[in-house]
Amino acid sequence: MNCKCKCECCKINILPFIIVIAILIITIVIVIVTGIPTEQKSILSTIAVPGDNTAVGPTVIKFSKNEIEIGPAMTHTVGSENININESGIYQISYQVYGERSSTGTLNFNCILLVNGQPLDDTQNETPILKDTFTNRITYSSTVILKLNAGDTLSIGIFTIEEITYPRARIDIEKID
Repeated sequence: MNCKCKCECCKINILPFIIVIAILIITIVIVIVTGIPTEQKSILSTIAVPGDNTAVGPTVIKFSKNEIEIGPAMTHTVGSENININESGIYQISYQVYGERSSTGTLNFNCILLVNGQPLDDTQNETPILKDTFTNRITYSSTVILKLNAGDTLSIGIFTIEEITYPRARIDIEKID
């Protein structure tokens, strides 16, 4: 008789434990089925190809190809120099600009990011000054993190006194916060 009582007592003591485990399993299943809300990534990659930027010397880079477009935070109209910022936030911006000169001579150009057409002085970067005996082409790249506002436009400005063209360029932007 004691044996039977002990088993019934054990059942009563285990019952709350089983209920807690069942609630946890149901909660996990609901989260997996409905999914955990995640913030959508926003990434934009635009590319300039030969023929996009035929100006010699100072210019603002135009991009004719959108390679990656994910999310609503930024947009670019093909053939335009401006990237439109649609959401305020923190953005990581990486870019490359390839410059070349058709003749030998000094090769030097400077890149700067423009927000709403205004240069951001703290983003100005220069290529090394190459003289006659060096190659007549160079690729410049940089990465910055900027706080941008909805309605801003972003572009890459180039300034130089040499006769340089920019047949290729790329900008990759990700909204990180």
